[in-house]
Amino acid sequence: MQLPINPFKRAIQHGQTQIGLWLGLCDPYCAELLAGAGFDWLLIDGEHAPNDVRTILAQLQAIAPYPAHPIVRPPWNDPVRIKQLLDIGVQTLLLPMVQSADEARLAVAATRYPPEGIRGVGSALARASRWNRVDGYLKNVSDELCVLVQIETRQGLAELDAILTVDGVDGVFIGPADLSADMGHLGNPGHPDVQAAITDAIRRIRSADKAAGILCADEALARHYIELGATFVAVGVDTTLLARQAEALAKRFKPAAHPTTAPASPNGPSVY
Repeated sequence: MQLPINPFKRAIQHGQTQIGLWLGLCDPYCAELLAGAGFDWLLIDGEHAPNDVRTILAQLQAIAPYPAHPIVRPPWNDPVRIKQLLDIGVQTLLLPMVQSADEARLAVAATRYPPEGIRGVGSALARASRWNRVDGYLKNVSDELCVLVQIETRQGLAELDAILTVDGVDGVFIGPADLSADMGHLGNPGHPDVQAAITDAIRRIRSADKAAGILCADEALARHYIELGATFVAVGVDTTLLARQAEALAKRFKPAAHPTTAPASPNGPSVY
């Protein structure tokens, strides 16, 4: 049995724009429905959505027959959780709140077996190796693993150039909501200062020959980021799509009805 290739990693290495969708509903049926919608990648969120290893595994299995590539964001840059996710077959990870080159190196080390890294060896128990049916898994798996680190603070931006030098970091994702909060503009990622910082970051990432990524539900702004050179761009969130479309449908039939919570920012959900 051959090691599965990582089409997302190859695409961003060649500068091919990859359009994605965020998954927060934590349900394999929903994940499969969206896997056939035409997106290049789907982000299974374990940081802000109530996912665990088992629910992530179920979604990986649901997405597997489709062309969309699953990316998983764990709750933290934690080698223990990373080990579990790699063993269930995750090939691309988005590690949140990376603020230094040392933290980026830890993220990479957690995905590599010794002596290059610190990943524990448990391939006989792992879906990733198809329970040791994949030829040469231990020696070759790192070729198909993609490590994306998330910059979402002023400190992260200050350390960005150093982070970009870390071998094994394939891409850098900018988190507009947390960045805007850290810059003193909570809930306003469209603030000119935040947008200037994002623009500068994308240009620095691309100058370092790394892939730049971002989440933005505002279509015009998302296209602007792509024009700047962002390579992997999430253009929506399943929870937001469902909530807003359901509210709009109800309002067309019951104009006096109002949603129980305020609509999300047009620039995307504040939690991301």
